[in-house]
Amino acid sequence: MATVKQFEDLLCWQKSRLLVKEIYLSFKNIADRGFTDQIQRATVSVMSNIAEGFESGTKQGFLNYLYIAKASAGEVRAQLYAASDIGYINIEKFKYLNALAVECSRLVASFIKALKSSELTGLQYKKEKTKKDLGQEEWDKKLRDIIAGKRTS
Repeated sequence: MATVKQFEDLLCWQKSRLLVKEIYLSFKNIADRGFTDQIQRATVSVMSNIAEGFESGTKQGFLNYLYIAKASAGEVRAQLYAASDIGYINIEKFKYLNALAVECSRLVASFIKALKSSELTGLQYKKEKTKKDLGQEEWDKKLRDIIAGKRTS
């Protein structure tokens, strides 16, 4: 599994961001503020929980937030059925938004599966490097450069 430096690099987060945008645009003219507020909150929850889990610092914390994100994607899908049934969106819009929500859910599920099988534990358990460790790394790099025939200062 490649190391990801920030949550913005995660495909599941990127796709959930698109879902947020599309939901907000699709329901901006609906007068039912209770409904629009709920579907918007659920959609933002998908994106936010992926980010919050990534920043949590532990594998278990991340997994918990990913499960919440996946559940929120399910909530969005349920609300899309209601929106279609009530007539807030047409069938084409429903199919597009539902497919996007399903894709978010699948990406999160796939990421959960990969993370569960990973040996990574999270930054909270990562050993911090001491000055001695950093000095040794610098020395090792210079030595590798000398062996490789590179000039060092």
